[in-house]
Amino acid sequence: MNAPSDLSMKNDDVLRVELEVFRREHRDLDAAIEALADKGTADPLSLRRLKKQKLLLKDKIANITDRLTPDIIA
Repeated sequence: MNAPSDLSMKNDDVLRVELEVFRREHRDLDAAIEALADKGTADPLSLRRLKKQKLLLKDKIANITDRLTPDIIA
């Protein structure tokens, strides 16, 4: 059974919107990580969790981008 987040079940318009949302979240996490690191008092566990979330978003962004990019054999 397909999960609701299965990319094959979504049309390109929905994927483009999700892509923008994920990119925005990725930028926000990047800013939060940088702010916490610059502060110097950040909890290392919190930083690791934020970085892991950022990597998961990066994977989602890559998957959607691959789905939206047509296969062209050159």
